[in-house]
Amino acid sequence: MLKTIIYDGHINEIKEKLHGRKTEISQQVNEAVLDIIKNVSIKGDKAVVDYCAQFDGFRVNTYKELVVTKQEIMDAVTAVGNNFIRILERTKEQLIEYHKNQIEKSWMITKDDGVILGSKVTPIETVALYVPGGTATYPSTVMMNAVPAILAGVKNLYIMTPVKEDGKVSDVILAAAYVCGIETIYKAGGAQGIAGAAYGTKTIKKADKIVGPGNIYVATAKKLCYGMVDIDMIAGPSEILVIADSSADPCYVAADLMSQAEHDRLASAILITTSENLIKEVNEEISKQIQSLPRQDIIEESLRNYGGAILVDSLDQAFTVANELAPEHLEVLTLDPIEKLPLITHAGSIFLGAYSPEPLGDYMSGTNHVLPTGGTAKFYSALGVYDFIKRSAFSYYPKAILKTFKDDVTDFALREGLQAHANSIQVRFKED
Repeated sequence: MLKTIIYDGHINEIKEKLHGRKTEISQQVNEAVLDIIKNVSIKGDKAVVDYCAQFDGFRVNTYKELVVTKQEIMDAVTAVGNNFIRILERTKEQLIEYHKNQIEKSWMITKDDGVILGSKVTPIETVALYVPGGTATYPSTVMMNAVPAILAGVKNLYIMTPVKEDGKVSDVILAAAYVCGIETIYKAGGAQGIAGAAYGTKTIKKADKIVGPGNIYVATAKKLCYGMVDIDMIAGPSEILVIADSSADPCYVAADLMSQAEHDRLASAILITTSENLIKEVNEEISKQIQSLPRQDIIEESLRNYGGAILVDSLDQAFTVANELAPEHLEVLTLDPIEKLPLITHAGSIFLGAYSPEPLGDYMSGTNHVLPTGGTAKFYSALGVYDFIKRSAFSYYPKAILKTFKDDVTDFALREGLQAHANSIQVRFKED
């Protein structure tokens, strides 16, 4: 059940509790991952397959067996059936419709004096998409990461995913890869898969960027490999915050809170409302609905430890609290929710109204579900096309225009103690 907290102008205790859920990486995990990265960087494929055998029970006779075959992909497409392929195609269309608006173009300005300035937008060339495997099957992860990368123009997009002893990648993951047009899939996960993508091996192509979620070893490997390769973000446990007034349906509020609480015992589900009666009704609904949910134990622990209902005096206060918490998912279940959008400054993804529940965003609204957590929505954004491009500034100055800058640039360089910088300007005007 949701514990009621009466807002008194301070939420530091709540913030510390929620934002502290991303547990510090233990020294033991850190050292183990560093060792794996070092071995993969030196031994390449051999280290990757040895770790896959050790951790996942997947053993190969040749390195070639690390790569999913075309036949395996086509067998998976047949196995999932036409209806699921239709669902994946629909998801792809929704994602394209939304994300195509994020596509950036190169630009250039030419000034009257002949100076040319601009920015050249270029897609990242090679991206590795990490997809959790084993008992977890997340075709949505494939779709959410692949579509913006494809729209950005990434030439080489491949998947890294762990497998168990049978060496089989989940049919739904392979089907999602097929719909996205991804042909290269490696049967290697964990820290060794991340290291293989970061450093490259004879079998695994070196990536310029690695995206996608994973366990503590995957997250640690991504963090430690950053610099050798770019990464998307280090995500923590999932979270949802629902702002609701007395008009909200308690049945919907309860269902939406539990939709995130079932993710993880560390997940957070919080209600902020002006209605004390709504809190009571939501708790009653949770008690009813939870009985039919298979992950009841996880939901109960999540709500007990990281859930709550914050009672505020006004909706303005509700949005003030929400902006301080900067949640991953923010639902607005109030009268005229669209009018409240200007009040929101920090949230990973915003869901407006009773018929835009967060699970719609997880799968098919078109928005991305790769989102900042733990308050990082204050400075991170949802994954998008912009994460798969880079911008190169360019400039052209005629000699006559550089001449008007030369003394100022020289003075600037000398004040910084950089004589060679100054000389680079001065040598161009020795004859003048």
